[in-house]
Amino acid sequence: MPNTIEYAKKYVPFLDQAYALASLTADLESDPELAKEGANANEIVVPKLEMDGLGKYDRNEGYTKGNVKFKYETVKFNYERGRAFNVDNMDEEETMNVIAPKIMGEFTRTKVAPEGDAFTFAKLAGKTGVSSATGALATGEAVVKALRTASTKMDEDQVPTESRILYITPTLKGLIDDLDTTKSKAVLNKFSKVVEVPQARFYTTIDLLDGKTSGEEAGGFRKNTAGKEINFMIVEKSAILKYNKHVAPKIVTPEQNQTADGYIFGYRKYGLVDVYENKLAGVYCHHVA
Repeated sequence: MPNTIEYAKKYVPFLDQAYALASLTADLESDPELAKEGANANEIVVPKLEMDGLGKYDRNEGYTKGNVKFKYETVKFNYERGRAFNVDNMDEEETMNVIAPKIMGEFTRTKVAPEGDAFTFAKLAGKTGVSSATGALATGEAVVKALRTASTKMDEDQVPTESRILYITPTLKGLIDDLDTTKSKAVLNKFSKVVEVPQARFYTTIDLLDGKTSGEEAGGFRKNTAGKEINFMIVEKSAILKYNKHVAPKIVTPEQNQTADGYIFGYRKYGLVDVYENKLAGVYCHHVA
């Protein structure tokens, strides 16, 4: 009978990884030097300044006295998430040492970053007092008109122009690009940066899945039933309080693992996303009706 020979399998050192973008809202991270930690572990305290405007100057009595209010605003942390993975030592060895080096990088890119962006956009969109509008944007002309309306609103509210970031879906950005007109280019030039956000991260309200309850075992997030798809959002950076108090990726080796012969890969993130009370005009959200 003929020989039966199975050829040796050559190891290919590239994983079949899921597509995912890195964090799209990293530009909004606040300077930690501008905030001091609150007395309680679940709070942060940030300075807030208010003052009176000009008054009449009298040549006999001099200045009209005004008041300056400087106080600290307490904001509670609103984001605490984590996950741990266990990989048996033999599983790691028999997969040619592929799993362990890839888990944390893949997890951060495909799970942590998308959820962090979705949480940020949902928190900003849901903040009481920020500017908003609704409607269908089916053409490039409609998108340009909506962006001009939004920019004008922020101009009238005296929001600084030099640090406005436009977050917009790739579909709507494509409609603008297809116009290729002076008006379409001019409206985009009003922003310091234009960031395309996949619709899968762009909702007014999301649910954070707990990873335990039936139907939520996979964890992550999903659009809330009352959530709307965001078309675009304009954010003036200084209006945002986005602060990560604790980010802790952790790797426990089999030698350190006291309960099993395997690796433990853990990740925890604790922080907040909010808008300063005096700068609510620095966020403009346009979503579907």
